[in-house]
Amino acid sequence: MPVAVLPSPSRSLWHIGPVPVRAYAICVVSGIVVGLWIASRRYREVGGRPGMILDIATMAIPVGLLGARLYSVLTDISFYFGQGHDWINVFRIWDGGLGIPGAVAGGALGAWVVCRRERVRLAPVAGAVAPALAFAQAIGRWGNYFNQQLYGRPSSLPWAVEISPEHRLAGYLNFATFQPTFLYESLWDVLVGVAVTLAARRLLLSGDRAFALYAGLYAFGRFWTQGLEINYTPHVLGLRIGQVVMILIVAGAIVYLCLTRHERGPDVVAPAGRDEIATGAAEPAPG
Repeated sequence: MPVAVLPSPSRSLWHIGPVPVRAYAICVVSGIVVGLWIASRRYREVGGRPGMILDIATMAIPVGLLGARLYSVLTDISFYFGQGHDWINVFRIWDGGLGIPGAVAGGALGAWVVCRRERVRLAPVAGAVAPALAFAQAIGRWGNYFNQQLYGRPSSLPWAVEISPEHRLAGYLNFATFQPTFLYESLWDVLVGVAVTLAARRLLLSGDRAFALYAGLYAFGRFWTQGLEINYTPHVLGLRIGQVVMILIVAGAIVYLCLTRHERGPDVVAPAGRDEIATGAAEPAPG
């Protein structure tokens, strides 16, 4: 058996007095904080109002978390409602089970609502948030390491992750080290964040196109890592249902980028930070 570079975490839960502190939550919150910092900085660079990203986050984050949990439950519904399972596990989010596509969809809905209310264009916000989401996901995925989740087939590779017996899936109890798919995805997310940042600057991508690029690249990598996982999920046409969703996201991103290929130039927000939504009413021309 190889010496795993990533041994099983000794613990994932601590207590500060009566308050439980979970490693999964720490990783997710740390990713959110870093993502907000990156998005806020990028938004200010294009003239956005300081604090606007935080205002958006007050709605986008809770709606995004709700969407993340809903996506996870719907794509693995037998785990929560199948025979021998307790539906109350739907609410045990500290055990993992936050689907990124649902988080992004829910967060985008929340962001759209706030942007409409504040009369701020969504595209510059999307451009600021796109790489920030990738870096946030890269950090958040380490929560799966502490929970000993999101691992792949048994492996003897030098970088295999050790999984303790109580966290091994049925049929794999005699194996100790597995493919660290959470690590692969974390590294891929870092590359996606860097790629989107560079592409936005060098190719002068508008915010909506930068977000489409992020979505397509993320889904491409996630399709691969899901193919390595061994936990049971429903299948469609021989593929995990999550892989089917990733194919649809990649296809949608490609189509959107092709349809908007003639759009050039980065988004610039008005200095006052209120880049008004077009309503058909223009200011009267001077004179």
